[in-house]
Amino acid sequence: MRAGVKTERITILCTSEFKAYLIREAKREGISVSQFVRQRCENKPQTQEEEMLAALVEQVKAATAKASTSLEKGLSDARQVLAD
Repeated sequence: MRAGVKTERITILCTSEFKAYLIREAKREGISVSQFVRQRCENKPQTQEEEMLAALVEQVKAATAKASTSLEKGLSDARQVLAD
């Protein structure tokens, strides 16, 4: 999402409890309610399953890079032996 000057206004209706929740959470994070709502909408929090999947993806990326390096070295060694 583009960063820029915020010129548009949105009005929502909610319960007093929900409004108190927004104020409390924004205050806890040290930001305005508007910024809190924008962050929550733009950066949807991940579920525990999504966090686990993201961690697994990072592990697979690391293992793939390591395997690729090993294969390249093995091919290089094989070419060297065949050339000799």
